[in-house]
Amino acid sequence: VQDDFLPTMETLLERADQLDGIVVETSGLALPRPLLQALDWPAIRSRVHVNGVVTLVDGEALAAGSPVADADALERQRAEDPSLDHLTAIDELFEDQLQAADLVLISRADRLEASAMADVQGRIQDKVRAGTALLPVSQGQVETSVVLGLEHQPTHHDHGHDHDHDQSHHDHDHHDHDHHDHSHVEMVGSNVRLEGAINRQALEQLLPNLVREQQVVRLKGRVWLPGKTLPLQIQMVGPRLNSWFEAAPSHAWRPDGGCGADLVVLALNEAAAPALESGLQRLVQ
Repeated sequence: VQDDFLPTMETLLERADQLDGIVVETSGLALPRPLLQALDWPAIRSRVHVNGVVTLVDGEALAAGSPVADADALERQRAEDPSLDHLTAIDELFEDQLQAADLVLISRADRLEASAMADVQGRIQDKVRAGTALLPVSQGQVETSVVLGLEHQPTHHDHGHDHDHDQSHHDHDHHDHDHHDHSHVEMVGSNVRLEGAINRQALEQLLPNLVREQQVVRLKGRVWLPGKTLPLQIQMVGPRLNSWFEAAPSHAWRPDGGCGADLVVLALNEAAAPALESGLQRLVQ
């Protein structure tokens, strides 16, 4: 962290105006918490926020009883990697990575029967924070919008709203999926807009509860608060919530009355968007 990660981050941030984001891919043996703590470094913390921590697990190996398919190969990797300064037991490392996760991807899901996948998900569920989504991945395919959060998938579930939203919410390819394929999870993207004054503290209490109850994978958007010139940017992945004030693009939707919300929710549950709208309506003053 001190010798490599922090200097590299500082170098990247010199080019911040050329970057959409920074992706940090660690080795499978990495402890995530030191990196998260490093992002709180004084020279860095005012310029970045953690979009989300994604943990990838080997579903096939886990179904066979171990977090790794080849423990001997892993130990050779550990021995040959001079940057590793810890000797954490594999099971402990596995739990640490899951505890830090905002989103868990289960690879090789296409190689598992439905019952085996259910067992794997049950084993993981006990080790993650409440609200952390578990997504099976088949053939290594996963939407970049889910992992990176730079854009969201809309769907025909538009919840009765128009479609002149920020293009970052809408650039996507449509795919037909087999709803009966346990190795793929169908997600529903919806937009929720409303006008009226909303209390920030009440909103930030509502959203984590929504994520836990409605299987929300990602949520993002803007809220125009009373007395604030700039809208509050909201971004969530699993249980992680980030909020900050930042100007909206000139083409973005704005509430006519000056206060309101424009949020996009990506969830495993079709009821998530109606639940979000209902919750926001209760907050409107």
